[in-house]
Amino acid sequence: MLEKSFTEVYEKFELIFFRRVFEKVRERDGSLSAMEAFSLEVIYLLHEPTVGQFADFLNISQSNATYKVNSLIKKGYIERQNSQVDRREYHLVLSEKFLNYVGLFNNYEHTVMQRCEERFSPEDVQTFDKILRVMSEELMPECDA
Repeated sequence: MLEKSFTEVYEKFELIFFRRVFEKVRERDGSLSAMEAFSLEVIYLLHEPTVGQFADFLNISQSNATYKVNSLIKKGYIERQNSQVDRREYHLVLSEKFLNYVGLFNNYEHTVMQRCEERFSPEDVQTFDKILRVMSEELMPECDA
């Protein structure tokens, strides 16, 4: 029961995400491919990773990751920024162009959370928040970058 309900909710979020990716991805010069859109999402979710961290997380070669990163830099979605700790290393930083793009994806999650707050009691919302935090912080260690 719990797994089925969770899967239904997760799949609905996925459907909205994919719809928005394909609305944004168009076949023209300089547009994002679906793979580039997914790569951007991973870079966004890893919070300024190095190319190596990006490659390791996706389990792809460093050269493949570098190719993807260079394409996204050329299109203006990300920038390289030298590390404050080790100047030989650089991090992938999202550009203003990407921040305009990502807003498309966050709106639906915000809408659903607003609906939850309207539909459920403050106590239920607080319990739901606690459950989500435990899931994120304790039950999903594979996603810690």
